[in-house]
Amino acid sequence: MIMSVPLRELLPIGMLAALLSATAAPALARTGHDYARDVEIVRDDFGIAHIDGKTDADAVFGMIYAQAEDDFPRIERNYLVALGRLSEAEGEAALWQDLRQRLFLDHDALRAAYRDSPAWLKALMDAWAAGLNHYLATHPDTQPLAITRFEPWMTLAFSEGSIGGDIERGVDLDALRAFYEGGAEALPPQEQSFRLVEPKGSNGIAIAPARSVNGNPLLWINPHTSFYFRAEQQMRSDEGLNAYGAATWGQFFIYQGFNPDLGWMHTSSGVDNIDEFAETVALRGDELAYRYGDEWRPVETRIVSIRVRQPDGSMAERRFNALSTHHGPIVGVKDGRWIALALLNAPRAALEQSYLRTKAKTLQEYLQVSERKANSSNNTILAASDGTIAYLHPQFVPVRDDRFDYRHPVDGSDPATDWQGLHDLETLPQAINPGVGWVMNTNNWPYSAAGPDSPSAENFPVYMDQFGENPRGRHALQLLSGDRQFTPQSLTNAAFDSFLPFFDAQIPKLARGMAALPAGDPLRNELAGPFALLRNWDRRWSTTSTPTSLAVHWGEALWASEGPKAAAAGIRIFRYLDERTTDADRVAALVAATETMKEKLGDWRVEWGRINRFQRLSPTIEAEFDDRAPSYPVGFTSGNFGSLASFAVERQDGQKCFYGTSGNSFVAVVEFGPQANAWAVSAGGESGDPTSPHFDDQIPRYAQGDLRRVPLTDADLAPFAGRAYHPGEPKPVPHSREPMAGSSRCGDL
Repeated sequence: MIMSVPLRELLPIGMLAALLSATAAPALARTGHDYARDVEIVRDDFGIAHIDGKTDADAVFGMIYAQAEDDFPRIERNYLVALGRLSEAEGEAALWQDLRQRLFLDHDALRAAYRDSPAWLKALMDAWAAGLNHYLATHPDTQPLAITRFEPWMTLAFSEGSIGGDIERGVDLDALRAFYEGGAEALPPQEQSFRLVEPKGSNGIAIAPARSVNGNPLLWINPHTSFYFRAEQQMRSDEGLNAYGAATWGQFFIYQGFNPDLGWMHTSSGVDNIDEFAETVALRGDELAYRYGDEWRPVETRIVSIRVRQPDGSMAERRFNALSTHHGPIVGVKDGRWIALALLNAPRAALEQSYLRTKAKTLQEYLQVSERKANSSNNTILAASDGTIAYLHPQFVPVRDDRFDYRHPVDGSDPATDWQGLHDLETLPQAINPGVGWVMNTNNWPYSAAGPDSPSAENFPVYMDQFGENPRGRHALQLLSGDRQFTPQSLTNAAFDSFLPFFDAQIPKLARGMAALPAGDPLRNELAGPFALLRNWDRRWSTTSTPTSLAVHWGEALWASEGPKAAAAGIRIFRYLDERTTDADRVAALVAATETMKEKLGDWRVEWGRINRFQRLSPTIEAEFDDRAPSYPVGFTSGNFGSLASFAVERQDGQKCFYGTSGNSFVAVVEFGPQANAWAVSAGGESGDPTSPHFDDQIPRYAQGDLRRVPLTDADLAPFAGRAYHPGEPKPVPHSREPMAGSSRCGDL
């Protein structure tokens, strides 16, 4: 008897799908209107976009469209930078920044990588380009600076969401210009500035169920970046995507965030995985070659053409003969030898890893995605609904011979200096489900990530970390040690704890310096008042604290005086201040601090909140501030002093107060239980439009550490359902603007 059995029951699902896709007629390219029909956007009370799509590609389309609604100029600028096309908008001033990018990212190679990408990734890249082009088509008033049409391959130029990528960190623009414009002569030594600079890093903390009051794992997400660097969004699809968090403007994945089962927080790492190779170069006949062992290899050449906007608006073309060896592009000269730079350059793998990890539900799935080893700059603090917590090191770590000091250029002609593949993930520093019940990172080394259960530095090569410990790390260790139990609110309180351990360590040493002054030294009387203010201080910041203002100016003076000495000694500044700065140096810095305050502020007794301010006046990338306009007092300080809540400021000429430009940006706490619950706040507001109420509506909450409940489920979003719209339709008008509560003017103070 012959039975008729459906084909789908005879073949495995994967084989059937392959057969059907091979025999089906080619699919027609989807238009923006096709995507838009399958995408719905809901804006909550703070203007945060919650995007739903039938497929992941639909969600990507809606996500990037919503980003463009909120701040298209930041999207375009990020891609002008990433593509090496900023000169088309900003002219000659951006030329060398563009060349730096183009040495590593060849547009034709990126187009080829797009063509060779798997179908699922192509679909996402296609949707991304369609979303931006649909925005431009439906918003004719938006005038791009240079990119009038986005192409799918462009996403590969900006595939990793860190602030300040490896190329930017690894290549000095002055040295690059000296080589490619001035020939192979090295630059003279440059004078270094030792102004206190906020590290572009982050804090991450994960709490295990055993240390949680409710028995649920907790995750603290606290990136320290330039303000307005990322958009806050939720993206969901019927294919299982459901991610919430911060997405770097222009990217289609949540960079720091969570899904219902797992959360990930990235912190800048001190791993050394960007290396300089000093090449021996000579003419061999008519060919430029470099020595490698016993052979001479040809130096690779490639023409790079860059369009540069002229003052009259026309475009000129600059052409460069880009040079490279197997180590990487030539980026300058040191001690008479050409320097080739080696770093991670795997755009497709990086984009795959960045997106796929947002769908991981367990640590095992996260690690499977991480086997692409295309994350070079970020530690990860992870928490999952099954109770797992983990500290993970960056996955891109080349294996090197530990005889060589890769902090400096190594001899590129010696094959022994070459990278020998990449470390396996299990050979990297990590802490998974430690007995202490927590993991953390504050851009410090991995060797305190879990207190006594941390990996040991003795078990790893020195290149695994170049940062060491920092004051924020010491602060976090104090807060997490012991048997304290946490709730989402108490973890938030800990992350905004006002203690400043840097000054707690330095003030007793200042006291020794004061005591050592000779009896008749006029500094005894001159500094008696300022020193008493610091000595009697509880070492905690607040907007009403007068000692905080003096301490911050003193810390900045110490940084300025001791930074050059630390650099000359080759020692990290925190270690130098702890071990080599003299008590007399601390006294001298206090003199400098009081003189600065009297000159700039009229007195060394000034409440911290009167001068430390948050202000957002315009959507420009480079912020401008005005003492005459409303601003908001902020209590927390630079993270350099150990404040986990970080607020780095800029002092502009003619302004009395100083205003935040980086530090805490997107801040969230997540509790994983039967369903994920989260609370969050972002710096300023979601919108880049100064006329929108969401331009600055989060400032008071931000300054007070008052996180808002995040709507995540259909039930949570039901009150906003009436505001749903499809891309291309008019965005619902938000509620009217109201004056920012609690604001004042610096000029009134």
